[in-house]
Amino acid sequence: MADNEIIVNIPLRRLKLISRRRRADAALRFIEIHISKKFKVPLENVWIDPKLNEHIWKRGIEKPPSKVSVKVVKFPEENTVEVYNP
Repeated sequence: MADNEIIVNIPLRRLKLISRRRRADAALRFIEIHISKKFKVPLENVWIDPKLNEHIWKRGIEKPPSKVSVKVVKFPEENTVEVYNP
């Protein structure tokens, strides 16, 4: 692993408080917000890999996973972050 890569565990248990029909969408938004706060980058500079999107949506909109482990790569010169499914 390079210096700008890190594995992060993101708890998604709070999604149980959200309506069943919006949980997978809310999970992706929560991941973006969590990563932008942790790595101090603007929300529009967070990129989520399509494979991570498929992992969240695998069981449908009502049942996203309760936690997810992601690999985060930060590019300090561009002030952007990419989030991958490891």
